[in-house]
Amino acid sequence: MAKSNKNTGGGFVFSTDPNFRFQSDEPEEDNVIAPEKQALRIWLQRIKGNKEATIIKGYIGSDSDLEDMAKTLKNKCATGGNAKDGEIILQGDHRDKVLKYLLDKGFSNTKKAGG
Repeated sequence: MAKSNKNTGGGFVFSTDPNFRFQSDEPEEDNVIAPEKQALRIWLQRIKGNKEATIIKGYIGSDSDLEDMAKTLKNKCATGGNAKDGEIILQGDHRDKVLKYLLDKGFSNTKKAGG
């Protein structure tokens, strides 16, 4: 496996400017949008091996909240999956279960999308 030489920006920073402030590239997590104002879309996507995956896109919030929602959905659907890049990916076709769960949790602007 190849090593990654990406600079994460978390290293030592030195500046002679007394007013220097390190600016992070990560977005601030203070912007929490109410569930009823979020527009979530539930997609069914075919991946390699002709397998299906349910993908939930459009969540705006902190990564920890996204991880918690993904964990709950994985338990409700009894399947595997993960959460990354603002999306939740579940193995298999679970659009109906996911839609019912999200509507019950207050995400009223949630729809099935795609074919």
